[in-house]
Parts: sequence; structure tokens; C-alpha cells
Amino acid sequence: MPIHIRLDEMLAMRKKQSRELAEYVGITEQNISLIKTGRVKGIRFATLEKMCEFLECQPGDLINYSPD
Repeated sequence: MPIHIRLDEMLAMRKKQSRELAEYVGITEQNISLIKTGRVKGIRFATLEKMCEFLECQPGDLINYSPD
């Protein structure tokens, strides 16, 4: 798939844990895990907004497109 989720990298760069992100965004750690592995079909803009707010980044920092 040409869309790559870089959430793990951003969490590591910001020295944050998935648990903290899940609490801040208001979703379960399991859903954070699904997002990190790219096993979701979509993500709400409100969720993406809260992730970016927590990680102090832009959506493009979390989602990368690289054609095959």
C-alpha cells in the first residue's frame, strides 16, 4: 500500500507513549495500535487533529504517500 503511517516514529521522536496519546485523543490503546499498523480503513479528522495537537506536528508528519 502506498500510504504509510509514521505514528510510531513520531511517538519515538517526541518521547511519548501510545497510552498517553490514547488518553489525550480519547480512544483506546487498541485503536492507536490499529492506526500505527495501518490496519484501519480511515481516520476521523477530529482524531487526526488531536494526534497532531498532542505530538505538535502536521498531518503530513504522520501520514506518508510513496507510490510503489
